[in-house]
Amino acid sequence: MSDVTTFRDLTLEDTITNMCGVTMNDSVEGRLVAQIMEKKPNVTIKHYPAMIRIDGKKKLVFDMTELSEALGREMDPYTFQIEMSTHYGRMLIQDNSVEVHADFDGTKDYE
Repeated sequence: MSDVTTFRDLTLEDTITNMCGVTMNDSVEGRLVAQIMEKKPNVTIKHYPAMIRIDGKKKLVFDMTELSEALGREMDPYTFQIEMSTHYGRMLIQDNSVEVHADFDGTKDYE
């Protein structure tokens, strides 16, 4: 018997999650972001061969000042997005931070 899952074996779950996350390139910058974020509560990090997955409950906040100080050079929200390959949740770009919210209502005040 094969361990391969076929399409007909999959079930669609119609649920709402309280999770959000980003996938970073496995680079110097991506590894640094992961090292900082793994110290924060409700954040999990998973390393893959070419990417790093950062998942969080309810909300992730990436503080550019904190990241810049650790990196030794400036990281702004736009540089952060270059190092990020994808995300899930609602992204909010501030002057000095990138936030990802699981609840879309968490960013409605900024629309």
